[in-house]
Amino acid sequence: MTVVEERANVADAGSEAARRAMIDSQLRVSGVNDPAILAAFLAVPREDFVPEARRPVAYADRAVTLSDGAVLSPALTYGQMLTAAQPTAEDNVLVIGAPGGYLAALAENLGAKVTRVAATDEWVKASGHSLVLIDGAIEDMPAALADAVAADGRLVTGLVERGVTRLALGRKVAGALVLTVLGEADFAPLAAFAARPKWSF
Repeated sequence: MTVVEERANVADAGSEAARRAMIDSQLRVSGVNDPAILAAFLAVPREDFVPEARRPVAYADRAVTLSDGAVLSPALTYGQMLTAAQPTAEDNVLVIGAPGGYLAALAENLGAKVTRVAATDEWVKASGHSLVLIDGAIEDMPAALADAVAADGRLVTGLVERGVTRLALGRKVAGALVLTVLGEADFAPLAAFAARPKWSF
């Protein structure tokens, strides 16, 4: 074995140890205990989804700002989302938002078929997904977003209410999405879903 290979193995071992510590100190203690979800967090290296310079803080219990200005939410936020969503191998999942990659990888590890789009107008072309995950918080939910969700499908997102971000679970009922707030969660607001300015005279 070469020195390079030995260093790689040490790095891999350190990464797995960091993931285990994240699971034990951030997820389990906060109610994220589904074995399949925890296994996904253990299998997917979070540091692969942040810039090289930000890797040392990839497993910190906080959001990580990326080089393009997008924000990788804390692991707990994604754990809460997946706990609410309960994705399965039967799900056709749409992940909306930036960064999106880490959340998509976690859902794929759970066996779901995943499509990822930006939080711009790309999602308008989507339809019939049994599960939609929005990687960030929305302030204004366009009515057209319901078209991306299949009948009896579900949507999990962050929701901005009076400046506070919360986790919300949506169900498609009679062609419209109905959101239920599940509790506070640490999401970065998505500019593409910001409330439109209200004009007054």
